[in-house]
Amino acid sequence: MTTAEELKNAYIDYVLTQGDKPKSVYVFAKENNLTEEEFYNFFGSFEGIEESIWTDLTGKVLFEVQTQEIWEQYSAREKALAFFYGLIELLKSRRSFVLYSLNNSPKSFGTPPVLKGAKKVFEHFAVNIIQQGIESGELADRRFFSDKYKDALWVQFGFILNFWAKDNSAGFEKTDEAIEKGITVTFDLFEKSPLDSLIDYGKFMMNNGGMKQNMKF
Repeated sequence: MTTAEELKNAYIDYVLTQGDKPKSVYVFAKENNLTEEEFYNFFGSFEGIEESIWTDLTGKVLFEVQTQEIWEQYSAREKALAFFYGLIELLKSRRSFVLYSLNNSPKSFGTPPVLKGAKKVFEHFAVNIIQQGIESGELADRRFFSDKYKDALWVQFGFILNFWAKDNSAGFEKTDEAIEKGITVTFDLFEKSPLDSLIDYGKFMMNNGGMKQNMKF
């Protein structure tokens, strides 16, 4: 009996050898000894197959990095770095498919449909490490802005993915540098700054009547 995993592998093999999607679900199903109805028991479309592949890849990266013995000792910043380094390392084995999928996704300002499942998995991870960082004091808890931290990390996901897709350096060493610099800048913005300290001080003074008192030395 054909499984969802076998269908995904068959789809990857087809698009990489033919350079395009199958002409129809009927043709693809027949080539894999399935009826069209049986295909739809697994996926609603070819786009559904690609979305599932991306979701699986993202979940696999998270499983691999989170099962490392040192994981719980990592800061939020280190966990983000571990994820992105792990993502690129895994995608190396799927580079041909990744390039095909990215190049054939509809061009838009939003998240490509094939990455919607991956985004949900990633955002769940991002929310957890951000919360860890806020609770430990590593990251600033800013009203109205803390909830947007995960969006900034998703932007990094897209940036790093596209950078790697265009990277021709040996061993993709430039991508490693892009990951380090991108996550460094992002988390520097998440961390407390002198402005945060000034705001906290102002709140303290306001709450304790310090602004109304005449200072005497």
